[in-house]
Amino acid sequence: MKNNIEKLKLSSNEIELIDFRIFEVRDNKIYEGIYGINVAKVQEIIKMPEIFEQPSGPDYVIGVFDLRGTIIPLIDLSKWMGISEKNLPTLKSCEYKANAHHRSTQVKNVIITEFNNIKIGFVVDHTKRIRRINWQCIEPAHFNSTTSLEREKITGTTRIEDEKTLLILDLESIIEDLNLHQENNKKEMSEPIKVKFKGLVLILEDSTSARKLIKKNLLNMGFEIIESIDGEDGLKKLEKLYEEFKDDLSKNLRLIISDVEMPKMDGFHFLSQIYSDKRFSNIPLIFNSSICDKYSAEKAKELGAKAYLVKFDADKFYDEIARILG
Repeated sequence: MKNNIEKLKLSSNEIELIDFRIFEVRDNKIYEGIYGINVAKVQEIIKMPEIFEQPSGPDYVIGVFDLRGTIIPLIDLSKWMGISEKNLPTLKSCEYKANAHHRSTQVKNVIITEFNNIKIGFVVDHTKRIRRINWQCIEPAHFNSTTSLEREKITGTTRIEDEKTLLILDLESIIEDLNLHQENNKKEMSEPIKVKFKGLVLILEDSTSARKLIKKNLLNMGFEIIESIDGEDGLKKLEKLYEEFKDDLSKNLRLIISDVEMPKMDGFHFLSQIYSDKRFSNIPLIFNSSICDKYSAEKAKELGAKAYLVKFDADKFYDEIARILG
């Protein structure tokens, strides 16, 4: 009984978000943009540190800073999102190093994150609070003509008080933009594929950039791919596959690769749903997540996942699939 209660807690389909704000001037009025990032990816929140500039790189990379002996890149989220610097009512990057008295009245916050096994600091105007939200209340990203954001930079939206909208940013795409995967993990396998696989793989992934990368590697292994953007969509795809293959489903659908953070239904809740259904319970599932804490890996194991991988090491990705499919 106790084990079942713990599993229920692990698959509660909720997320805790750090609510942070970025300001923009529109029509001579200050607009407060509301954004969120998973608490599981946040290590701490600090004031603006001393910055060491880099000679090259995108303008949204302010530089790097030393956090207790670790050198971390610092990203200005407003610039990455396309908010014009001339419209910002706060300090420009060149003013961050102004005297301490001046900074004290206008200093921004830096959210220190670790995901995809990479540490990054993000400059924001204000950190507000922690919100606990059910994934069912988070909608997949849709293009919003009232903002300068591209759809690919948003993974989900949700309503908060006063009918305001909170946007969940696809911060993984920053890693893609900066080619940090190539520096920390190999996108391409270091050796040629030794064994080619056959059959279908179902991918559950809401990040466009991550989905492309996973699909590319799976196709290289010989698989055919079925894509879905969240847990609810994944369940629908599974139902259609069962209608097609019936009791031979597991012979055709070899594997499910799932993200953890997804609108509508997260990966943990998705897994608990399919493993309680005898039609799908024998299909192996691998989590492929940007969250790199031990607690999430323990959750995955408790719920029955065959592996928990942190995005994205192509060699390890292949090795785990080869191990599971034998």
